[in-house]
Amino acid sequence: MTNDAIIKSITRKRNIRILPFILLLYIVAYLDRVNMGFAALEMNAELALTAEVFGLLSGIFFIGYFFFEVPSNMIMHKVGARVWIARIMISWGIIVILTGFIQNATHLYILRFLLGVAEAGFFPGIILYLTYWFLERERSKATAVLILALPIGGLIGAPVSTWIIDHITWANLSGWRWMFILEGIPALILGVIVLFYLTNRPREAKWLTEEEKNWIEQQLEIERIASSKMNKPTKWTMLKDLTVWKLSAFYFAAYTAIYGLSFWIPTIIKSLSEVHTTNLEIGWLSMLPSLVAIPSALFVGWNADRTGNLKKHLIICLIIAMVGFIGCALSLTSIGLYGFTGCFFAYLTFFFTESTAPVGIALVNSFAALGGFVGPTILGMFTLTSGMFLLAGILLVGIFILLTMKRTREIST
Repeated sequence: MTNDAIIKSITRKRNIRILPFILLLYIVAYLDRVNMGFAALEMNAELALTAEVFGLLSGIFFIGYFFFEVPSNMIMHKVGARVWIARIMISWGIIVILTGFIQNATHLYILRFLLGVAEAGFFPGIILYLTYWFLERERSKATAVLILALPIGGLIGAPVSTWIIDHITWANLSGWRWMFILEGIPALILGVIVLFYLTNRPREAKWLTEEEKNWIEQQLEIERIASSKMNKPTKWTMLKDLTVWKLSAFYFAAYTAIYGLSFWIPTIIKSLSEVHTTNLEIGWLSMLPSLVAIPSALFVGWNADRTGNLKKHLIICLIIAMVGFIGCALSLTSIGLYGFTGCFFAYLTFFFTESTAPVGIALVNSFAALGGFVGPTILGMFTLTSGMFLLAGILLVGIFILLTMKRTREIST
């Protein structure tokens, strides 16, 4: 079998076996994370939640996420993705279902915090998992496919969540309660499927030939050796280096903008509507930013891998997002933010070795997750216009941080 034939076969098998499945997992994760925004259309009035309280409730998820993300990723690296991701999904599914039975804001504070604890490590774990399967020059496309979960989750979640809220009131429970209950079930089911379907490493894949296993493991090992020469070799030296903290600060800025927008899109659309808009109509309108985000994520991921210049793509995406925030143009903002995200996580993996990646990736994501608390809180505390301008300013700071980042080795394309 020729080298080109091996590469073609491996690419086809990974694209069929791995990418669609992890995309599905992240769609469910994202839907369960942001469906609070749709629940707010009815839940806030029923539970007497103010805008400030809802902003805090939306963000408190990320506090639990912050404290448990690094330990979770370290455990996954040790026990394997199959077992640990299954545990994550089953536990978060249970918590989402329980959210449908809350009686007051205190219950919601507790469950949202626990949801962050339960889900901690899922996304950085998946990013780490991709480094076990994809070479550097392939990761922008792979992570771009993963990030499609965000706009696809928006496309699915917007009409489905609002339809459930408007039409399902079984057993005299409000529609928003059934939304949590019904949308928590897929995580439970998929968590069980992960135990039987996911393959930890190429060497364990029964769906690869021995020749294919050897080729991909050899190529990954070559990159690991090169990475160990370029990056900090131990966790302690990595933590003492400014690089990981710059990456954390940069992603914190972007994360603040991403989740500030995600949680508040339904409420923003409702406030901008001059006439009465039904929940289902708001759901359909909420799909528009997601629709334009899909080609953005795919194009940026493809072009970044093609050119090897990920940094330039990141800067352009954040500039587009800034312009969108300043003009209150939700679709333009989504083009920039979603285009940025897939490219960033490929860029992130270039700064760590195999031994430092579990901690490094999780550390960057966990500090950035605090932005998931700050973003929704900003739009809850300020007027819409002021909040949008503030988020644009935070992105500008992120761009300045990115400009100080340097790599000593480029990707071979």
